[in-house]
Amino acid sequence: MAKTKMIKEAKNKQIYGNKKESNLDVVSIMEKEYPTMMDEFKRIQQEQYELFAVKQHDYGPHNISMGTELRNEKEVKLALTALTVRINDKVNRLVNLIIRRDSEGQAEPVEDAFADLSVYGIIARIVINGKWGK
Repeated sequence: MAKTKMIKEAKNKQIYGNKKESNLDVVSIMEKEYPTMMDEFKRIQQEQYELFAVKQHDYGPHNISMGTELRNEKEVKLALTALTVRINDKVNRLVNLIIRRDSEGQAEPVEDAFADLSVYGIIARIVINGKWGK
């Protein structure tokens, strides 16, 4: 079966069938078609997970919760606003490094800025899901 047809069938299952089962089907397809890329994705995720653990050990959860307990919508909004500012800083850093090619005083490699963006996105989801600092 052609790769495109297999992916379309898996997507159709996702829309009309059991979402969890179809996602696993797509993962299997992708792992067979692109094993190197998929392995690299998993490796990077593990690397970022370990970095996240080290940073949280150093800073604790209050650096994200802005000293609050994230008990209400206002506190969650404050944390998400702070994360948005950090994400914006990283995006602007990448614009300078990649688009403007401003590498003077480059203290942060492009790869590190992308890694930070990825982790900030996951942190935002943890905050939204009500599981930050728990």
